[in-house]
Amino acid sequence: QGLKTGRLRLDQAMPVSAWAAGKSPTKLGLRAGQTVSVQDCILGMITKSANDAATVMAEGIGGSESHFADMMNAQAGLLGMSDTHFANASGLPDPNNLSTAHDLVKLAMALYRDFPQYAHFFATQEFVFRGHIVRGHNHLMYRYPGMDGLKTGFTDASGFNLASTAVRDGHRLFAVVLGSRTAAVRDNLMARLLDDGFEGQQTPPVLVAQAAGSRASRILEAISPIQTAQADTAPVSQRRGHVRQPRHGKRVAVASRSCGASRSTACRTTPKHRVRHASTRLAAHHPRGKKAVVVASRRDRDG
Repeated sequence: QGLKTGRLRLDQAMPVSAWAAGKSPTKLGLRAGQTVSVQDCILGMITKSANDAATVMAEGIGGSESHFADMMNAQAGLLGMSDTHFANASGLPDPNNLSTAHDLVKLAMALYRDFPQYAHFFATQEFVFRGHIVRGHNHLMYRYPGMDGLKTGFTDASGFNLASTAVRDGHRLFAVVLGSRTAAVRDNLMARLLDDGFEGQQTPPVLVAQAAGSRASRILEAISPIQTAQADTAPVSQRRGHVRQPRHGKRVAVASRSCGASRSTACRTTPKHRVRHASTRLAAHHPRGKKAVVVASRRDRDG
């Protein structure tokens, strides 16, 4: 938003505080008292999930990281991300970092809808920072045709997470995978979901979902075209491939969680799968057996 309104410039020098420099890895290795450009911060966050760069931007925009988190929460509310709360800018573990796959699809779609002039940053696979090549973690972008973003994420508590977008024949899909056991499992599931979504585009736009790491059959069902990800997250029974429809009767193909034999209280009582989420790293904490993915599609205006 700051770039769009002119408050920030890509070449603008941002001061590095001791608080930002002291963030845990991964990071660019910024030192207190230095300055770093807005563009390098953006590229560092996208490729390396740089926590120091995220904090530099938060302080530069919001005055402090905590105030910037408040700004993020206000924006999340405007986007209808009703199950999301941000506690910091970096995505480092905090019990108050919360989100859902459903909400993250909304965020991803809003980025491309409202800021298309900056979407190319999310396709960055590497960049040169102070004489060193900084390489990204989104290896699926190297091998999946048409993928041009978005963001990986990982913490020990959350597992491996990914928000992706890809274009084929002028049609753009957005997808989120949370809580995979390994990066390979996450990437392979994402590729299968996007394949299913694109194969279904002879019908109206679709939502696709499957429990991450599950062997359950993939679910694919056409629904009416959507402009934003307005799907309810329907609970999945223990019977393979069965989806219980939302109470209001709208048919969607969304599997929000796959609860095993030891179902937790949260799994029994919460209508939406709620996960711990980190803004920059897309890190999400998943109690065992509670993992979710969502794919939303729309016609790409540029295509």
